[in-house]
Amino acid sequence: MTKMTAASVSDNPPRGINRRRVVLGLIGLPVFFALFMFLPAGTWAWPKGWLFILVLLGVISAVFLVLHHVNPEVIVARSSFHEGTKGWDKILLGFYFPAMAAVLFVAALDDGRFHWFPVPGWVCGIGYALLLAGIGIVTWAESVNKFFEVTVRIQTDRGHSVIDTGPYAIARHPGYVGGILHAIGMALSLGSLWALIPAGFASMVLFLRTQWEDQTLQEELDGYKEYTKRVPYKLIPGVW
Repeated sequence: MTKMTAASVSDNPPRGINRRRVVLGLIGLPVFFALFMFLPAGTWAWPKGWLFILVLLGVISAVFLVLHHVNPEVIVARSSFHEGTKGWDKILLGFYFPAMAAVLFVAALDDGRFHWFPVPGWVCGIGYALLLAGIGIVTWAESVNKFFEVTVRIQTDRGHSVIDTGPYAIARHPGYVGGILHAIGMALSLGSLWALIPAGFASMVLFLRTQWEDQTLQEELDGYKEYTKRVPYKLIPGVW
């Protein structure tokens, strides 16, 4: 998922976006959606599934254009895994990514095939509101943080440093807030309450990752302990 440290946007140009990886990713998306959505739904005629895909692709495209303009280095940083990733984070990601895929799979079985628990349209509307809010928060964090990588590591090779601007002036790990909203929003936007089970599990993984990453940063990143005194809350101001 994400590297949620506070960091500054570099004045140095990025190494360059791997266009081949981007193309392969675009080719792989239809395969992914077919396997985890329409195959379990048992039909291509699943309106909520198609609407979700269209909205998601549109938002992803907009996010890419925004980040390419304001902080292109983060696109490069998030295009692959890097050396130095914490072992415990590899384990957590081994639970997180399947849980997120399971959100789509369970929603497809529920709303697309078996109709276990039909929900009214306003529930889907709430889901899209949460989904877009989550993506918006993550994008805000990425726009100010060139160190927003997929995995947790101390990025000594990139001059890892601490900042407290943008959403990082409010909470130390805003990307995880966005990730939790994203997971819950996915389930509801697809019209499935059953899909909240894997979404909840993915959210629990992010809570645990927040705690472990914050502890790692306090122990290993210069200036982070001082930053925790200025911004005392990890996720939700006034709560935690």
